[in-house]
Amino acid sequence: MTGTWILHDVRPFAGAACDLVIAGNRITEVRAAGTATDPAAEVVDGRGLLALPGFVNAHAHVDKSWWGQPWVSYGGAATTQGRIEHERARRAALGIPSADGVERILREFLRHGTTATRSHVDVDLGVGLRGIEDVLRAADDLGGAVEVEIVAFPQDGVIRRPGVTRLLEEAASMGVRNIGGLDPAGIDRDPVAQLDALFDIAERTGAGIDIHLHDGGELGRFELELIVERTLATGAQGRVNIAHGFALAEISARAQQELLPRLAEAGISWTTVAPVGSSPLPWRAMRDAGMGLGLGTDGIRDLWNPFGDGDVLAVALTFARLHGLHADEDLVRAVSLATTEAAPFVHRTQHDLRPGSRADIVLVDAQNVPDALVRAPRRELVVAGGRVVVREGELTI
Repeated sequence: MTGTWILHDVRPFAGAACDLVIAGNRITEVRAAGTATDPAAEVVDGRGLLALPGFVNAHAHVDKSWWGQPWVSYGGAATTQGRIEHERARRAALGIPSADGVERILREFLRHGTTATRSHVDVDLGVGLRGIEDVLRAADDLGGAVEVEIVAFPQDGVIRRPGVTRLLEEAASMGVRNIGGLDPAGIDRDPVAQLDALFDIAERTGAGIDIHLHDGGELGRFELELIVERTLATGAQGRVNIAHGFALAEISARAQQELLPRLAEAGISWTTVAPVGSSPLPWRAMRDAGMGLGLGTDGIRDLWNPFGDGDVLAVALTFARLHGLHADEDLVRAVSLATTEAAPFVHRTQHDLRPGSRADIVLVDAQNVPDALVRAPRRELVVAGGRVVVREGELTI
């Protein structure tokens, strides 16, 4: 569709039925159902369905997936280092990364209603910046239906692989908005050196930092304290995110109470994939402290694990179950983490069903938001940047 069109009779967040007027890639008006009229505008019947903003996958790895390719059996050691070694040994034979592979998984994102993602993309001495180029090409080939924010990710380490910091700086200079880090102690075994290198690049380029932190317990807590110190010392408040951050869930309640205000002071946000078997995050205390929290799928059918299908609504359900959420208001909050509250993770000032938002809309046949969460029904219609890209669960692009 081009120009102005009307999505008629939908229920945003199960509220009153309304019409959404869409011009270009933006929602321009929200009117009572049946009152938006324009003889020149095409009208799409929303059939009174529940409307949600497009889902935001705040932690993905779209360069690694073998979705749509022959099955690959799990192998290698079940440790972070073991997974890295296994991936490095097998990825070339599987054609990873490739623009075609990225496009396949982005299409699956769209089918499930994800219209924006923050994706970590491997940058290392083997692939250089080619993965970033593949992701940008795939996103462009889809016409920007999925907006992709990239994190240049040093999966094989930063300091232990001379030349990686130069690649991260090159990525930032070519417009990549974030650089990544990985277990400064557990992988590089020199947290001070890794963080000094990352924050130096961020300070000089203005890039954000998004650090995978698997190190748990007191070691992870120590690394978090170092990250807070570097953030405040370099003026990077609001530009640092912790991915996974299992340590925060594992330390004592008293230690959490001491650390959370400092994390909030530094404007550090958090992304989780709510993995089965992990300890629950103190998400309410994080919310009360003003910390941003996003949900993501992590890798999907890649050499790290065979699971996942790109459905962020399913991740929100896993988050709800992991954290023992039952009340309607908490179930709604879980969906908000995957939609409206995720706007900052893709550098949006708003991501909602109101004028000014990018026209990213998902329609599902559900009574209300909690019902949509617990059933994760088929996406009846998906609008991405003003274009209808899914009808009755099937892609139209």
